[in-house]
Amino acid sequence: MSTVFGSLRRLAMAPSLEDVTFVRRGFPVEPSAVTEALESIPQSVICGFEWAIDSRDQWEIERRLALVEPVMRGFAYEGATMALTIRDVMHGARTREFLLGPGQRHIFLTYIGIGFAMARLPRRMWRKVLPDLSGSPYFPTMSWLAVDGYGFDRAYFDVKRWVDQQFVPAPYAWAGDPDYFLRAVDQGIGRALWFIHGADCPAVAARVEGFAEHRKRDLWSGVGLAATFAGGAGPAELAGLVKLAGEFGPELALGATFAVKARDYAGHMPAHSAASGEALTGGLGVKETVELADRTEDAALDGTGVPAYELWRQAIRAHFAGAAAPVAD
Repeated sequence: MSTVFGSLRRLAMAPSLEDVTFVRRGFPVEPSAVTEALESIPQSVICGFEWAIDSRDQWEIERRLALVEPVMRGFAYEGATMALTIRDVMHGARTREFLLGPGQRHIFLTYIGIGFAMARLPRRMWRKVLPDLSGSPYFPTMSWLAVDGYGFDRAYFDVKRWVDQQFVPAPYAWAGDPDYFLRAVDQGIGRALWFIHGADCPAVAARVEGFAEHRKRDLWSGVGLAATFAGGAGPAELAGLVKLAGEFGPELALGATFAVKARDYAGHMPAHSAASGEALTGGLGVKETVELADRTEDAALDGTGVPAYELWRQAIRAHFAGAAAPVAD
């Protein structure tokens, strides 16, 4: 059941379904079945947000989300987490309860939902957005996906500034590392490029190529994650993307690996994610990709001062680059 204050928050903070369409956003694409499918992803996020921002209890949120088809459910969980995060900044511990409960299977995406909330909150409130999830798998290692979500949101809704003008935000000491904050933002921008160009592989590659050299590796890993998780391109097109990525092919494979791991962890592997992951990882099947993600997870325990999240990423990248061991930046 809706609440008056919840409805007001929804109207003030959530875009309409039409607002996230590619035509309304002015993305350089022609409408097609692919763009329509991609548009349904942010629309699912909005639905999740609207259900959670004015819901009285978690049971109602969970029941609504259960009605979403499995392939889109994680995105709706993103939106619900965004809403609960915004509510908790004011008062409460709904996000923690949600992520330790029904949101646990979608933890990779729910972290991204926290990032969507960050994009709508003043920085002074960011210290309140990440709940203590001690005991939960991938906490706090994967909390960097919240920063990724922030970068995706800013690029998606302000292409001119964040993509065309390549705006670089001020660093923020997320998890105590302001320098890596900028890299995680770029990973989210890379994901957004997949949507902005409607899964057009040559257009995505050209856009990445236009960025400063030091940003390309993180952008490419974001592209690989989005191409695999969201879909939109076939194996032949993705093979072309790998060629276009050149030396950054391992970054594409890294992103694809995380996408397959996230899909598997959520308990539903769409055919497009399995096929895209195989195309971008050089032929690894779902089981092999998940095993790779799992066996490299220990790299995050290195304790060198590099974020655990990046150490894990380096270990996966090293596999595809044929390196003997990951190298810290």
